[in-house]
Amino acid sequence: MSPTESRWLTDNFAPVTEEVTATDLTVTGTIPEDLVGRYLRNGPNPIGAVDPSTYHWFTGTGMVHGVRLRDGKAEWYRNRWVRSPEVAEALGEEAPPSPYGDDVRIFASNTNVIGHAGTTLAIVEAGAPPIELTYDLDTVGPTDFQGTLEHPFSAHPKRDPITGELHVVTYFWAWGEKLRYLIVGTDGKVRHSVDVPVPGSPMVHDTAITETYAVLYDLPCTFDLEAAMAGASLPYRWNPDYGARVGLIPREGQAEDVRWFEVEPCYVFHPLNAYDTPDGKVVLDHVRWPRIFDTDHTGPSEGPTRLERWTIDPAADKVIEETLDDRAQEFPRHDERILGRRHRYAYSAALDFGTGFGHGAAIKYDLASGRTEVRDFGPGRATGEMVFVPRSADALEDDGWLISFVHDRASDRSDLVILHAQDFGGDPVAVVHLPQRVPFGFHGNWVPDTA
Repeated sequence: MSPTESRWLTDNFAPVTEEVTATDLTVTGTIPEDLVGRYLRNGPNPIGAVDPSTYHWFTGTGMVHGVRLRDGKAEWYRNRWVRSPEVAEALGEEAPPSPYGDDVRIFASNTNVIGHAGTTLAIVEAGAPPIELTYDLDTVGPTDFQGTLEHPFSAHPKRDPITGELHVVTYFWAWGEKLRYLIVGTDGKVRHSVDVPVPGSPMVHDTAITETYAVLYDLPCTFDLEAAMAGASLPYRWNPDYGARVGLIPREGQAEDVRWFEVEPCYVFHPLNAYDTPDGKVVLDHVRWPRIFDTDHTGPSEGPTRLERWTIDPAADKVIEETLDDRAQEFPRHDERILGRRHRYAYSAALDFGTGFGHGAAIKYDLASGRTEVRDFGPGRATGEMVFVPRSADALEDDGWLISFVHDRASDRSDLVILHAQDFGGDPVAVVHLPQRVPFGFHGNWVPDTA
């Protein structure tokens, strides 16, 4: 592309320019009546003019899209910019109050949106705090978790399905050579915090947990001072001299309890899941990138990716790396009622690296039988992350719904598509037709009203 263009600002990566509230949405099919809550999705949606030659997809101001379901109806669709001081100024509004004063830069969280301790939180990594939203997605403001959070948080806390607590790995360029492992209780307060020394300042996007450990990724994408001094909006670069390793920290452990294991250089944005084995090993499934931000400093394009399984063997002090599927993909999800426990089924979004980072079909895995299914949504239609919602609290794994936003290039509109996970290739259970498109973004969740 020419310097005046950016793939991250064209087609369905381009931002929408209006906040919309739509009620009584048109539905094809029947929305399951046991779906009572909100499907929420966050992603970058830059406000105002940006320089396409320097714009990085990961730094666009955040916008949360949501659909509220109840009694078999789609009651509303809303999209709202997450109000940072920058966004508030662009919209002619007063910036929301911050418990951090002027000491912490408030970035409009653009990566994920979760429900926890009765609140809705838009979250991002790299030093910014969570931003609390109302049920209707209006911004309340940054939160410090009742005075217990210094400020850096993560885009990917992992909720233990037994305790309900969040396990989090955070980083911040100004910290230098350390990561921080946090546990956030069900009361919304940080109750456990451990600083873990590392050789440099790596970008750590995600973590995984088992019943006994949290996983630490220490991979060769690190803070680059020269890039920062040159004005890069995301000054992290591929660093082949850094090395690559994965760590295990006991879930209530301290820094001295961490065990590190070397792996082949790569990058991992998103684990699928991890679990302990009876013989003391840890199985870790995730999507592997060969490198990131090496030659392309505007977004993740240096694939193709693949689904891998790492088996960490503490007794032998090694990691066995194997490929589960070499098809390019991202955004792996599973039934989070068994997060940290052995999983059988997984769902991800297929990618096309012929155009850099193209969205397309969805993939379902049965990791016990080895069976794989591909779901094509039709010509010119592309899905994002697939979120699994169980049919009921005690339903079997894979007995439930898969929900995602699907973009249609011909109409330039998006739908909320609900599939039955056990009929992956069949007709959708329901399609909620939205009044505008939802740009390709990052992560979301189903937040039931009972949460």
